Amino acid sequence: MRLLPLRAVWALSFLAVTAPALADLSAVVVSEPTSRKDSLMLSRQALEAHLAKLTGQNVKVTVSEDLTDAMRATRSKGYDIFIAPAQVTASALAHGYELVGATDADEQYLLVGQSTLGSASDLKKSRIYLPQQDSIYTYLARGMLTSAGLSFKDLRQVEYARYPQAGLTAVAMRLSDATVIRSADWDGWSKANPGTAKVLASTGGVPGGFSVALNKELSADTRAKIAKWFQASASSVGMKAVAMQPELALYKRVAELGTFTPTSLPGATVVGAEQVAKLMSEGAIVVDTRNEQEYKARHIPGALFVPYHEKSLKDVAYDAAQDDFAGLARLDPSKPTVFQCNGPECWKSYKASRAALAKGFAKVYWFRGGLPDWQRAGQQVAQN
Repeated sequence: MRLLPLRAVWALSFLAVTAPALADLSAVVVSEPTSRKDSLMLSRQALEAHLAKLTGQNVKVTVSEDLTDAMRATRSKGYDIFIAPAQVTASALAHGYELVGATDADEQYLLVGQSTLGSASDLKKSRIYLPQQDSIYTYLARGMLTSAGLSFKDLRQVEYARYPQAGLTAVAMRLSDATVIRSADWDGWSKANPGTAKVLASTGGVPGGFSVALNKELSADTRAKIAKWFQASASSVGMKAVAMQPELALYKRVAELGTFTPTSLPGATVVGAEQVAKLMSEGAIVVDTRNEQEYKARHIPGALFVPYHEKSLKDVAYDAAQDDFAGLARLDPSKPTVFQCNGPECWKSYKASRAALAKGFAKVYWFRGGLPDWQRAGQQVAQN
């Protein structure tokens, strides 16, 4: 028997100790409160085993009912794989993940209220019934109310209960003024109860069931293997096949409902890029409320830099006392003034417009689309 030289033995021993182990993959199954059956049917151990065999890596699967924590994890890339309801997946897709698909067809959600109500904005000081605080229903309700310029804080009562369909009963019995329901459930109920309630707002399509998203930092080969498995073999672990391919625009719209500003502002005029250009030619003042770095990098030519220092919540019921907009004192309240920032998801120009209205500015214009819309319209930008 031939013995290896001592130096060779030492080298092999060193490699055995220092060679990195195969990297672990992490996945999370996020349970939608109103559809817990789907997550209960899924076997965590089986999913770990199948993905480990598929990728040749150790896999750790976590099951969570904390949607707030899951949303936070999408921003920090806390998991390589998200198996989650649409609102969580929408956040993941905005933070470096790619879509595999969804298990169920798109659904539309409706904000339904008493037939005496004119629109969603009439719900101020009213009561709303919502199924579970972290549910997709509640998430979308918040977005539809925000679009109407309202917050949960503007309502007299927000009641959280277990069953989505019970909201319609609560409205019919006048125990609640409004609820959120899937359009499929509304169609049959409204025919059986004509004139009892009406649709106040709707979401458009929302991807149904679980959606699966993968971290783009995984290798292309690994992502391809995992995507193919979810699309063809997910049923082997008690999960529906990821057979639906929703448009990415649907997830973007879901994300917008959770983070975007209202679509209107009482007392102010919401304007687009062409209107802003016309107002400027007529002598209106354009105010850029972003930070100094953003302003210097790119801004509307002629716009004044008057930053809105924001610490309050991105919510229509924000506490303005937490913010600093001392620069407002530099502006002439008698002149038409346009406030803008970084688009519909930026709240600074919305809050600045409200501050100007509170100070008695004669003509307040809110350029909700901000600099992104200005550039999309082909308008020139300036740099400092």
